[in-house]
Amino acid sequence: MARVVVIGAGLGGLPAAYELRHALPQEHQITLISNQPKFTFVPSLPWVGLGLKSLDRIQLDLAAIVPQHGIEFIQAAVTAIDPKSRQLRMDATTLDYDYAVIATGPELALDALPGLGPEGGYTHSVCNPHHAVLAGKAWEKFLADPGPIVVGAAPGASCFGPAYEFAFLIHHVLKQKGLRAQVPITFITSEPYAGHLGIGGMAKSRWLIRKFMADREIELMENTAISHFEADAVHLTDGRKIPSRFTMVLPPFRGPRFLREAPGLADAKGFVPVLPTYRHPDFESIYSVGVITQLKPVEQTPIPTGAPKVGLMSEEMALAVAHNIALELGVATGLQSKPTLQAVCFADFGNTGALFLADPLLPDASGERDRALIFNGIWVSWMRTGFEKYFLTKMRLGWTIPWFERWGFRAIGLPLVTPLPAREQSRSLAPTV
Repeated sequence: MARVVVIGAGLGGLPAAYELRHALPQEHQITLISNQPKFTFVPSLPWVGLGLKSLDRIQLDLAAIVPQHGIEFIQAAVTAIDPKSRQLRMDATTLDYDYAVIATGPELALDALPGLGPEGGYTHSVCNPHHAVLAGKAWEKFLADPGPIVVGAAPGASCFGPAYEFAFLIHHVLKQKGLRAQVPITFITSEPYAGHLGIGGMAKSRWLIRKFMADREIELMENTAISHFEADAVHLTDGRKIPSRFTMVLPPFRGPRFLREAPGLADAKGFVPVLPTYRHPDFESIYSVGVITQLKPVEQTPIPTGAPKVGLMSEEMALAVAHNIALELGVATGLQSKPTLQAVCFADFGNTGALFLADPLLPDASGERDRALIFNGIWVSWMRTGFEKYFLTKMRLGWTIPWFERWGFRAIGLPLVTPLPAREQSRSLAPTV
């Protein structure tokens, strides 16, 4: 019997645990460890931050749903991991494992800039449930006494979509309330240009985002680095000072402390390097899924940016990892696989929305992708709402990507995972337990 531990129960971890349970016979134990009691559909946190949706509508109780699907659930924070001895520690408890799938999601690097963050600083974020709730409370106070707003991304940020979504939703909400004329909005991004998104842009993203900004009279500051924050202002590295009464700036990400402190496991920022199989290059027992995986930026930018890992990519990683672990345990046949890393993103802008498709997310050496498409219209907002409900239903039912969803992706030419070429196959797939 093998014990496979999944660390983290977010958009990567919970699907990974479910897919492992589907891939492995019941004699093998799947354990899901999370420092949070609930699964949160993180893409909807911008709505929570603006009081458009309550947090409980996008959360699921892990202790109630996970054991129903034959998975052990432990609510605890992992404080240390030793991949050589295949042990991890949770406070005073030590747990042995045969395989560990690291899917912690990011830690927010709030110490990157003075004044960054809602606790001990002057900014808000919508990167985790607690921060979104704090942003929502601050937003209610702001509406009673409106003033200038700054939305944007700090140097080193890697997930820019929520910032654009938040800025356009703010415009929509203020217009509905008759307050838009009283509130100047400034969007500050570390991207070399708006719509770069950490991936070098796609299709007409640069021009579409600029048009959206201009149509909404949002001042756009591209390729701009923030130096620090005060209660009523955002300071730039070039000395400019932008007044702000409500500031939402996305921080850089890094891996949690236990990864950064484990010798040889992660890079300096705590991101886990992986082979095409999403196994660690040095530790055969370690796999990684989601935001915590190391993904090198597409290109060097004047101000540092990272590459995003969106929800579909995390599910693709989960599919590949479960299949490859099943091969190693000798309970599956075929070739090792790798995720294809396509990105499909829905963004709600209030009275319209945008759908981005990058196939694959990372362009080839010539800077080209097979497909890069953008669609916009109110129908995207409707699809965005429907997808949230669908994803939460999948997590209740213990699905990752069911057969009909996989069939739909294949029908439009998105296979999600693909067999590794023979030259990249591991030399040994013998069970290690």
